Amino acid sequence: MIQRIRYRVFLREVAYLSITCFGGPQAHIAHFQHRLVDIGKYISEGELIELNALCQVLPGPTSTQTLTAIGYKLGGPNLAYLTLLLWMLPSVVIMTVAGIAISLFASQNVSLGFTKFIQPMAVGFIAFAAYSIGLKTVRTKAGVVIMLLAAVVSFIFPSPFILPFILLSAGALTALKYRAHPKEEKVKMDVPWSNFLLWAGVLLVAAALGGITQALPIKLFENFYRNGSLVFGGGQVLAPLLHSEFVQYAKPLHHPTSHQEFLTGYAFVQALPGPVFSFSSYLGALSMRDYGISGQVLGAFMSAAGVFLPGTFLVFFVIRIWESLKKFRPIRASLEGLNAANTGLVAAAAVLLFQPLDMSILNFSFAFGTFSLLLFTKIPSWLVIVLGLVLGVLL
Repeated sequence: MIQRIRYRVFLREVAYLSITCFGGPQAHIAHFQHRLVDIGKYISEGELIELNALCQVLPGPTSTQTLTAIGYKLGGPNLAYLTLLLWMLPSVVIMTVAGIAISLFASQNVSLGFTKFIQPMAVGFIAFAAYSIGLKTVRTKAGVVIMLLAAVVSFIFPSPFILPFILLSAGALTALKYRAHPKEEKVKMDVPWSNFLLWAGVLLVAAALGGITQALPIKLFENFYRNGSLVFGGGQVLAPLLHSEFVQYAKPLHHPTSHQEFLTGYAFVQALPGPVFSFSSYLGALSMRDYGISGQVLGAFMSAAGVFLPGTFLVFFVIRIWESLKKFRPIRASLEGLNAANTGLVAAAAVLLFQPLDMSILNFSFAFGTFSLLLFTKIPSWLVIVLGLVLGVLL
């Protein structure tokens, strides 16, 4: 009984975090530290750091996986799934409504002129993300070279198929430097494969069902599940993958998303608390705008489920073998390449996303001004976006 009460209190904390955690993954961890370590005493500071390090090794939304892993540690899979649901629900609902609203504006020929400033501002957010990731993770000459190569290759070949290749190649390159990492005493690894097989099985079944039925909700689930299985570094790294698939190389099966709509949604999600991956529900709603509001809600749900589930399955799998896995030097060494490539991909995305906009002094000013505000001030991201929307309405 006491344990159940403790679980309910923990879930209330998660619900509170879901509406108060602004600022992206790095800021989220600070909130987790305050509410779950300092106040709630659910885990120790060392355990939080360890779980966050584990989730950085895995593809998927890092802060979401960290919070889900805490739920798993406290109460197993059931509490972990409830944690995931409560954490993602507010931002997913808001972004679904945003997707429906934008599609209604387009169908009624309502001008999106009020979003004209937040589009270059979204580019500023992405540029700042590249700077922040690089500052924290790219510390060697090899990392700088990999970052530049990843940026150049992804800029020249912005295909959804080349980006996973860049990430895997970068990780494999630095894994060869494993001798630079100190040896640790290895322990016998007893691998419970069930959650790994669940992750792989869902991927294969979704791909097969999507190919056979050509049903758009299933294909959206498969698309986001595949991308969610390949993204290292959080929602900022997801942006170039989704832009290439939903804007540049949009499949004829679903309603394509315009560059303007993409940047508008990406800017909106920066103003929300919770996970940046909720951007998926916005794209899912826009992709099914030809199927009415109920179809858009279904598309948003399938997209959000697709992008959040793979990281959750993989966390359930790896958390049981982490103590043994982290002893392997190639695993630790591969992170250097993955993080450097992530930085390059996000930097190239900032340039690619700015190109279709008017090359005006105004757009440059708003992109650079947003980057500068985030870098040199403590103005919260949501307020930056609100100011951009107000200016768009007034001007």
